[in-house]
Amino acid sequence: MKIHRGVATAVAAITALTVSAAPANAANTVVATRLSVPWGLGFLSDGSAVFTERTTAKIRSLRNGTVTDIQTVPGVTPDGEGGLLGLAVSPTQDRTVFVYYTTATDNRIARVTLGSPPQPIVTGIPRGTQIHNGGRLAFGPDGMLYAGTGDAGSSGNAQNRASLGGKILRMTQDGRPAPGNPFGTLVYSFGHRNVQGLTWSPDGRLFEAELGQNRFDELNLIRPGGNYGWPTCEGRCGNPNFVDPLTQWTTAEASPSGIAFYRNNLYMAALRGTRMWVIPVTTTGIGTPRALYQGQFGRLRTPVAGPDGMLWFTTSNRDGRGSPVATDDRIIRGDGT
Repeated sequence: MKIHRGVATAVAAITALTVSAAPANAANTVVATRLSVPWGLGFLSDGSAVFTERTTAKIRSLRNGTVTDIQTVPGVTPDGEGGLLGLAVSPTQDRTVFVYYTTATDNRIARVTLGSPPQPIVTGIPRGTQIHNGGRLAFGPDGMLYAGTGDAGSSGNAQNRASLGGKILRMTQDGRPAPGNPFGTLVYSFGHRNVQGLTWSPDGRLFEAELGQNRFDELNLIRPGGNYGWPTCEGRCGNPNFVDPLTQWTTAEASPSGIAFYRNNLYMAALRGTRMWVIPVTTTGIGTPRALYQGQFGRLRTPVAGPDGMLWFTTSNRDGRGSPVATDDRIIRGDGT
């Protein structure tokens, strides 16, 4: 593990693109179009959306139908599934965000005061040449920053607690292990193949969406120090040494990415499944999942509950595995129906 406070160089971008809002159906409105693989999405205190683009390495904002470039993150290598990935807005510092990105040698997390050079806080997260870079960032109700990483295509990383790959990491805003972490390191849980979604219910339960190999994708309830079984288990395996998922899907039905808690449900985006899975949350567990938008928007990447009370989500049809239409990629705003 490496922890850095050095300052990298940022390249400010100054172009702006005006986009029109066109209704997708009665409940959803497309609010931005012709984007390049939007990956992370969050909201600033003024209500504007801020997002990353995986392939261009840009941090961009969206307000009142206008997309504006804020800056380009230097050193990003967008090979395969890598590039500029997750984004989380600081709950305590206005206009400060955290980003997760792939370089030529590793994956790393940096703090960015928007418009200023990024400051890497964690480096040395294993980098996959094509697959399993993880990338999700989210702030928990405890004020700590959580990161979902992938095994970088080397399954042994997931069970190796000395590796940052195949893990959920929990840290302070300067990249140090958060107080109370189960092993005294950044590692919060392990045995993951490729963590893609992190969200919390109001009572503090942490839910995680994870890509399987070729059999089962998973929705997990995360326990501090829990071992989620990869590579021994893909989906439920009933082994008492590992934590079984709450539920599972075939990879054709899901291939999950981001996940959000919205109106008493989990909304889990599906890439290969080209749909949004809606999973009711109860006081004791979850209800029966149902599918929304099947095939309507193509591959879905990141849902977020917006400050306006609406569900925002992104498409991922220009990621090399989709069938993009002329308006892809898009950001869509709706009511989750």
